[in-house]
Amino acid sequence: MSNLTDKNYLNCEKGLWSWLTTLDHKRIGVMYLISIVIFATLGAVFSLLLRYELFSAGKDFLTALQYNKVMTYHGAIMTFMVLVPGIPAVLGNILLPLQIGAKDVAFPRLNLLSWYCLMAGALIAMISLFTTGVDTGWTFYAPYSIGSAQSGTVFVVLGAFVMGLASILTGLNFIATIHQLRAKGMTFMKMPLFVWGLYATSIIQIVATPVVGITLLLLVAERLLGVGIFDPKLGGDPILFQHFFWFYSHPVVYLMVLPGMGVISEVVSTFSKKVIFGYKAIVYASVAIAGVGFLVWGHHMFVSGQSDWAGVLFSFITMFVGIPTAVKIFNWMTTLYKGSIEFRTPLLFALGFLFVFAIGGLTGLFLATLSTDMHFHDTYFVVSHFHYTMVGGAVMATFAGLFYWWPKICGRMYHELSGQIGFAFVFIGFNVTFFPQFILGAMGMPRRYFDYLPEFEHLHAVSTVGSTIVNIGMVIVFVTLYRAWKNGEVAGDNPWGGTTLEWQTTSPPPHENFTKEMEVSGGPYDRP
Repeated sequence: MSNLTDKNYLNCEKGLWSWLTTLDHKRIGVMYLISIVIFATLGAVFSLLLRYELFSAGKDFLTALQYNKVMTYHGAIMTFMVLVPGIPAVLGNILLPLQIGAKDVAFPRLNLLSWYCLMAGALIAMISLFTTGVDTGWTFYAPYSIGSAQSGTVFVVLGAFVMGLASILTGLNFIATIHQLRAKGMTFMKMPLFVWGLYATSIIQIVATPVVGITLLLLVAERLLGVGIFDPKLGGDPILFQHFFWFYSHPVVYLMVLPGMGVISEVVSTFSKKVIFGYKAIVYASVAIAGVGFLVWGHHMFVSGQSDWAGVLFSFITMFVGIPTAVKIFNWMTTLYKGSIEFRTPLLFALGFLFVFAIGGLTGLFLATLSTDMHFHDTYFVVSHFHYTMVGGAVMATFAGLFYWWPKICGRMYHELSGQIGFAFVFIGFNVTFFPQFILGAMGMPRRYFDYLPEFEHLHAVSTVGSTIVNIGMVIVFVTLYRAWKNGEVAGDNPWGGTTLEWQTTSPPPHENFTKEMEVSGGPYDRP
């Protein structure tokens, strides 16, 4: 067992400069974590401003234009600065080399450059806060974003482009690391499922991100130079922007969810004390979700005027995504069946993931069906489905992963009761916030409106109360983790009885991860 005074990656060097110039993947992961928590806090403040404005009908404290700007910043920050980098940048950076028995990622300097790209992109986007702002929504739909009077549009779009570069570099680094640096004896079918989730995610990052990057550059070129690409007045086609945008933005849903699914596989196996059921099926399902995700972007455009045949085809392929997803959920439930289940905080968040993601997936069927999508399109039903799938799924999985690996990351245990209280607030608050929005959407409440009819008021009020509860839960979670980092009990090297390689080194790990060369003979979840 380690002693926290022994040399490890946290105390091997001291001072801010040692962190800003570090090439250690674990330190870079910690820097990502701090940055993303700051961004998430800012995004949460904007979300609370939206919800309190919507608490009652009529204008309260925001004008319509201010509401649109706050909505844009909430969406852009949470998507490009929190959810997209999220699990891969934080948990992926810290855990990937440890789980495959490597000393670091394949390109450590490129890894540090990725973090600086995220910071630079975020800074460029934030400059727009000090100009006239942006009111286009996070989708930057043309031609409005081209002709909008808001000068900050260019800064936000360029910022998103630079942050996309960070995502591509991270994906390249992870794929090279997985191919080149696995421990002796670790074949692809002996890799932990979290690593498989990162592998599938990296493919999406490399293939899809350049498309939206070029699209955003074309948008800036059209706005600044008047080149006719998306604006009909200049001979362009606004539907072309939607094709490009959703070719990236639908797979990006899986970019957030696939690594989260990897986390769930690790947590479910460890806290049920069983070998994961259907390992190969989960692996193939991960790759299938990543592949099919590139073929379904057209279901976002059922009402855009695309042909009936295109609509039918995209509807069919979208339904197909449910098959590999259902395979994973079945395998997790089967793993839990008759297991020696230990209801610790990581497993509670994993079960929360299963609940909210199942609701998000099932409500997606309504939006994948041509006839029902006509009714629900651009209503609060879409807002709720979007948050159940992306936010609920990603947040629950992120917290499951943070609580699961926190003893490994900092060498100390969190307070169990505080963690469970945090889970209760997050889970209850999330569902109180977003479930009423399904009903609002079914009743016809359009999204992105800052005012509404009086009959929608009581559901908006409930949703606003829920948003307060979930944010209190977030504060409890982060305070619990911070207190553990500062004063928690010493964790030991393997407090959960995990079977993957990261649990075979000290907590926190040394700078070089392992004191000996690792060798693998069995499966990642084999138990003695």
